Amino acid sequence: MTLHIFNPEHDLALASGLENFTAPHAGRQLRRDLGWLPALWADEEDCVLVDDVPTAERGARHRPVRCRRFISCQRLASMNITSIEPWGWNAALCAQLRRHGIADALLPSSEMLDIIRQLSHRRTAASLLPLLQTDGTVGEAAECTTTDEVGALVNDYGKAVLKAPWSSSGRGIRFLSPLTSQLSPQNINGWLRNTLQRQGSVMVEPLYMRVKDFGMEFFSDCKGNVTYLGLSLFHTSNGAYTGNIIATEQAKREMLSRYLPTPLLDETQQRICQCLGSMFKDKYCGPFGIDMMVVKNVQRPTSTVQHLLHPCVEINLRRTMGHAALTLTNICNPTADDEVRHVMRINYFNNNYKLQIRRQ
Repeated sequence: MTLHIFNPEHDLALASGLENFTAPHAGRQLRRDLGWLPALWADEEDCVLVDDVPTAERGARHRPVRCRRFISCQRLASMNITSIEPWGWNAALCAQLRRHGIADALLPSSEMLDIIRQLSHRRTAASLLPLLQTDGTVGEAAECTTTDEVGALVNDYGKAVLKAPWSSSGRGIRFLSPLTSQLSPQNINGWLRNTLQRQGSVMVEPLYMRVKDFGMEFFSDCKGNVTYLGLSLFHTSNGAYTGNIIATEQAKREMLSRYLPTPLLDETQQRICQCLGSMFKDKYCGPFGIDMMVVKNVQRPTSTVQHLLHPCVEINLRRTMGHAALTLTNICNPTADDEVRHVMRINYFNNNYKLQIRRQ
């Protein structure tokens, strides 16, 4: 029996590196309200760990889920669990499971957890970027360990984005220009000092004129093979995820073809599988996603090419809402009709998080 876990606070837990990590209230509530989510992809004989069983049962009641076995931590020791598939692996989750009777044999070792954490550092995305560069792409990123290095790069870039090495859903991101790099607002100065002290570095990237967000979803088997699963067209608000488009792969490709040539998408997908297959071998097994974006071509304004592809904004070394949307594609559109499209959103109302799926 496989135990599935939705732990959306994963990125923050990963950033802390602590076993005794306590997520912010919003993260805890998201886990409680949407803890049933893995039931969408779990098999019928599996089980889903949730914070509150009645809440999970209500959440899944009218959903097309195959698995309806929800359990609390108190039942873990009595279950015949043979494997575990969380949203993402981190030290805090392992410590929680261990406290409730899960054997170490079912958990990644401390060495493997450290490997996952290091691979989740934004420098992994920065190192992948040059390998994905080709005609029609743009993107660069540098890791800085001092404020002087940050200031120098901001002056070079003109306008820059500063990113904490580990961060989540729009958190840990600041914007700077040469006019503000020396006398920046106090909150940015304080954030920069704290990030350098706590995480050791800051990633600095040029600020591009973003046109559209999207991503690609993959699976690594830890044996050197990375499999492409599909496109993820998602919406954000102030950097935070708000929803996904649920449509066939062909329909999503057609939507993106308004901005980018499809051969460029295919080449990028193939390069990612080749590069990360060797990089993740013996290091990571499981789903992951790569966020990308379409940017305006301001580098060559006279060119007939209006848009460029940023092929690796960040790597999410965990399951993503894009994976959830791919699972829902067959459920919402069993006939694979390219004209059928839905929108999946996570909304907050009446003091609860709700997953809503509506046809466009």
